[in-house]
Amino acid sequence: MIAQTISARPSAAPSAKKKRTASPKKIVLLPGDGIGPEVTRVAADVLRTCAAEGGYSFDFTEMPFGGAGIEADGEPLPQATLAACLDADAILLGAVGGPRWESRPQGQRPEAGLLGLRKSLGLYINLRPVRLRTALAGISPLRPERAKSIDIEIVRELAGGIYFGEHGQETVDGVERAWDVETYTAPEIERVAQYAFARAEARTQRVASVDKANVLTSSALWRRTVTRLAARHPDVKLEHMYVDNAAMQLVLNPSQFDVIVTSNMFGDILSDGAAALVGSIGLIPSMSLGFGPSLYEPIHGSAPTLAGKDVACPVGSILSAAMLLNESLGLAVEAAAVDTALDRVLERGFRTADIAEPSGQLIGCARFGELLNAELRATLKRQSAAGKAGGA
Repeated sequence: MIAQTISARPSAAPSAKKKRTASPKKIVLLPGDGIGPEVTRVAADVLRTCAAEGGYSFDFTEMPFGGAGIEADGEPLPQATLAACLDADAILLGAVGGPRWESRPQGQRPEAGLLGLRKSLGLYINLRPVRLRTALAGISPLRPERAKSIDIEIVRELAGGIYFGEHGQETVDGVERAWDVETYTAPEIERVAQYAFARAEARTQRVASVDKANVLTSSALWRRTVTRLAARHPDVKLEHMYVDNAAMQLVLNPSQFDVIVTSNMFGDILSDGAAALVGSIGLIPSMSLGFGPSLYEPIHGSAPTLAGKDVACPVGSILSAAMLLNESLGLAVEAAAVDTALDRVLERGFRTADIAEPSGQLIGCARFGELLNAELRATLKRQSAAGKAGGA
């Protein structure tokens, strides 16, 4: 049985000797649809670069998922894909969905595969870090004084709420009616809130709990539960905020936030809005964790109109790979090297179309990946040389 306690802190990186002798970690790649295969290819190359420079290896398995799963096996989450994911050490996802499958019934669209995978893996927390990188400060839509110091972790409940509640529709006397039910239990709220408090304790010890407790009974339970748990974390400052006010405050004063914890739907909406503050939804990674292997993915969609044009931004997928290294594999040094290499590429002015600036050098997804991996190799070599010199 898998333990239910989830640490909010990364594991310590294993030694170089352990990396070389350990059996390869199993990583399942789910490229998915639209631009998913393009950005996943770049992210997988990042993992390969880290392995090559570190003297260890990963065992990659690529499986069909989403629309690609429908085309290959008639369902968005084929049984072989699920089996591979259950046996993995970590999963890297691209994106799912597209107009090709929109005419299918609700439960048979590509997105149903994602909900099914989350449920099957027991994933109940989604972590979305939103940070304004210095090199990209110019593309934030906020004035500089408001955009400074944006560094937020959005902790989203992932297994409950309206997305997993009762859904239905009917027609009575010619009038159509539909419903989606928001339901939460106290234990579902407790486990995500505990994780948020632990993340905050490792950062600046501030949690903003977002709900709509003035009108929703489920949100009132959310607020009571989070308040009760706060007593176990006396060093963390807890603030409650209605979701409409939180959306406004993200624009007016984003630096007031450290860790935001909220429900499934509110987290989905607020994280997309927060992504715009740092320049593009293509920049944001995420990790979904729970009882089984963790799932890593950029938060952007499949962008089918951009597919095959080599214009997608791979940064969100690159940073998802860095999270995978740090959170699932305990390779904190390599994860930090990816982050450093990314900053250096951006500082040199290289940009994909969605983050382009007049003074920048516009390049495609594949070229961005090539430059990033070259910089990553150089960064890892410098780190290795510094480590040997320090050891001497």
